[in-house]
Amino acid sequence: MKPGILLSTLFAATLLSGAAATAAPCITPTPACTEWIAYAGQSRSLIYRTYPLEVKNDRLTRALVMVHGAGRDADHYFSTALAAAFLAGALDDTLVIAPRFASNDAGGCRDQLSANEVNWPCGGDSWRSGGVARNDAQLTSFDFADQILRRLVKKDIFPNLKTIVVAGHSAGGQFVNRYEMANKVHDSLGVRITYIVANPSSYAYLDANRPALDTGNVCVSCPSAKAGEVRPFQDRGCTTYDDWPYGMKKRTGYTANIPDDQLKKQIAARPATYLVGELDILPLGGFDSSCPAMAQGPTRRARGEAFGKYVNEKYGAQHKLMTVSLCGHNARCMFTADPVLALLFPAP
Repeated sequence: MKPGILLSTLFAATLLSGAAATAAPCITPTPACTEWIAYAGQSRSLIYRTYPLEVKNDRLTRALVMVHGAGRDADHYFSTALAAAFLAGALDDTLVIAPRFASNDAGGCRDQLSANEVNWPCGGDSWRSGGVARNDAQLTSFDFADQILRRLVKKDIFPNLKTIVVAGHSAGGQFVNRYEMANKVHDSLGVRITYIVANPSSYAYLDANRPALDTGNVCVSCPSAKAGEVRPFQDRGCTTYDDWPYGMKKRTGYTANIPDDQLKKQIAARPATYLVGELDILPLGGFDSSCPAMAQGPTRRARGEAFGKYVNEKYGAQHKLMTVSLCGHNARCMFTADPVLALLFPAP
């Protein structure tokens, strides 16, 4: 029996032994488990979810929003989140959501769009950094996430929901890193929100400092620097290393009008964990080898280690860094690891 079929069978057996069918979570990455998020006007975006967002459910105490990678394969990431929820015994009390950032443009993205579905930019200032929709100038990709979070805190629908986790892997990790520092709803929803950033190819640095390259050490306070000094990155001809989404300069989209100081305060104040795969040290799976990305370190693992150290030491954040043993650039491996389950499904 194929692993996916076996997992679905286990899900079904678990559910049949428990709650009534009408209260059971939707656990297949099919249209039956999808729902539309509507904006002003006719624009809309698709999500996969385990429970409807407009049906009252007082059993739910948590929500997990899982953001896909560059392949925009929300159905696969929904399956990964379901697998994690099953292993954690959290299917009955957690609302699992996987949003779809669909894209169809003249570049490499060829998603089939439904009527009135938002078309997010694929390259450049893309969906992963709060870019403006191609077919609706009033919307950015971070607005999509804001809409989801606002729906989750409706007390008349989910009266007992106490915590939300926003997680993403690879390009989804880039999205979560930038959304954490920038989003405008974190402090107003009345529910604890945490962020999990897994194996992105790059991060949004808050100033011109980068890991020192002259020694080959991937760190912030390197031995070659003065004691306690954060060594600035020497651009060596890389003129775009500090431009958005790698740095704070030339920001567009959702973040364009947010002051630098506000972004710095928000990223430090909001709880985040950086997950790095122990084996994510090869330039595979859409690895960003551009000049501004390479300024952050030679591998995804090195970049995550450097950024976590940097944001804690320079900006006083209390973010966590976790190395996930035996995992490379693989979302299923990362999010179903035992130490990670407790982060994805925290106690209410």
